[in-house]
Amino acid sequence: MSSQTTPAAPMKAPSSGTSERNVPVKAVLISLLVILANIVVHGAIFLFFRDSGLNPLVTAFLAVLWGVLGVYEIYYSLNWAAEQYPDRVRRKVLPIIFIGPAILLLGWLVFMPALRTLYLSFFNAASDQFVGLDNYAAIFSDRLMGIALRNNLLWVFIGTLACVTLGLLIAILADRSSFEKLAKSIIFMPMAISFVAAGVIWKFVYYYQPGNEQIGLLNAIVTFFGGEPQAWTSMLQPWNNLFLILILIWMQTGFAMVIFSAAIKGVPEDILEAARVDGAGEIKIFFRIMIPYISGTILTVTTTIIVFTLKIFDVVMVMTGGQYDTEVVATQFYRQFFMYRNFGYGSTLAIVLLIAVIPVIIINLRQFRKQGGF
Repeated sequence: MSSQTTPAAPMKAPSSGTSERNVPVKAVLISLLVILANIVVHGAIFLFFRDSGLNPLVTAFLAVLWGVLGVYEIYYSLNWAAEQYPDRVRRKVLPIIFIGPAILLLGWLVFMPALRTLYLSFFNAASDQFVGLDNYAAIFSDRLMGIALRNNLLWVFIGTLACVTLGLLIAILADRSSFEKLAKSIIFMPMAISFVAAGVIWKFVYYYQPGNEQIGLLNAIVTFFGGEPQAWTSMLQPWNNLFLILILIWMQTGFAMVIFSAAIKGVPEDILEAARVDGAGEIKIFFRIMIPYISGTILTVTTTIIVFTLKIFDVVMVMTGGQYDTEVVATQFYRQFFMYRNFGYGSTLAIVLLIAVIPVIIINLRQFRKQGGF
């Protein structure tokens, strides 16, 4: 009788689920320790810099060094802590590590001040008495605010329309020119300076002084041809706003041109050639093929420039200080909040600007999403 051997039961590998359930506990503790260590170490460094009597240059050098190495150390240590988790958890933790600090910083620097500004807008000038919606009602009954809102609309419609139209026209013409790079470089050059610097430059262009001797470029040209010098940014109301808007056009046309030029180069050449073979002229190709093809880019550039114009402040403040009926909402906010110390009304103006900008930003984000930006 042959002996029967019972086959040994195969050994079961330890359940990965059990190990994955145990590992996160250790990983969570490690993560908490890493976060706590970073808070303690960098908090101590901050207190050292705040209370030390070091030479300012030495302090500045060490602070920059700490900023660079500190950011690297924080992300390296947090990434190392994330590596202690199982794969399925790590994939969820890593985005939080790399995006979380930015979200916290935005929350601290943007969202919290916005909420506090909204809160202050319901109080009086000294922020010690609740007035409800009185500040919002005052905006639409104040004469200066009426002028500011009118001027903002001028900036939005005329400035944006001119920047987009000229940027698109120059992009089309420059792409067909043998001097494309030189032309685009010259037109884009104003983008390299700030609005404050642009205001200083154009202040000399528009400069006016009584008498025959004029050092302002525009008045020098006018008097050279026998004309009378003009106080372009003060006496010619409300046309003086258009002279200020011209500065925006000078600066932002280059931005629009570069974006449109890149979009136009993306139009398939075979479509253009097929249209030319069918007898379509260049104007018809421009309006029937190019414009529809780059319509998304046109919308993006338009909304971006609208945001600039809604928040315009620097040029007006440098050129006129908001005088001569050139006031805009941003300069009124600065004047009310920082000069007159009317915190309630100033906060209300800031909220009005925010409300005006938010829909434009939403449109921009939706357009980016359609284009696969995120």
